[in-house]
Amino acid sequence: MNAKNPLAKFETSEGNFTAEIFLDKMPLTASNFMDLVEHKFYDGLHIHRIIEDFMVQLGCPFSRDPMDVRKGTGGATGKTRFTLPDGTKVKRDRKGFIQDELTEKLSNIPGTLSMANENEPNTGSSQIFINMAYNTFLDWHSDDEEALDSKHPVFGYVIDGWDVVSKISRVKTTVPDDYPVNPIEIRRVTITRRS
Repeated sequence: MNAKNPLAKFETSEGNFTAEIFLDKMPLTASNFMDLVEHKFYDGLHIHRIIEDFMVQLGCPFSRDPMDVRKGTGGATGKTRFTLPDGTKVKRDRKGFIQDELTEKLSNIPGTLSMANENEPNTGSSQIFINMAYNTFLDWHSDDEEALDSKHPVFGYVIDGWDVVSKISRVKTTVPDDYPVNPIEIRRVTITRRS
């Protein structure tokens, strides 16, 4: 844990949890997420995918309406910009995607926040997931023969409220879509910058 890294507080209809955001190690992915938080992108969305003992996923703009059949398919607005800690301006592509940040060998272990994608390189946007297990086959640096071609950069870690995340991960879901039967709202996400 880096005492200078920002914290993201997730206020949900099931309780709150807080994650350290690895701005020091993952400046591109972390800055993309923080920019979306600061523009209130996540406020009012719903968790749209839960697989017990695997992950909890959120961040699709279509999940604002938990009954929208498109939930899980949306992302950030294309051609929007955000700023890295060194002042560099970064522009999301026309679909709202950013480049994969494959620099730090951080692993998809329980409690980590990771960038979701469309199972293709450089398709991360606004959707993120919280690992509920040792999902090292999702690591970009994995040598696992069964590793997915699609790699998922880790950019944060839950430091408070793990009991809330665990409870969310065990709710009843639909088959085969993994949607929570009873919608779980992300009421608000806020960033606290520390120095």
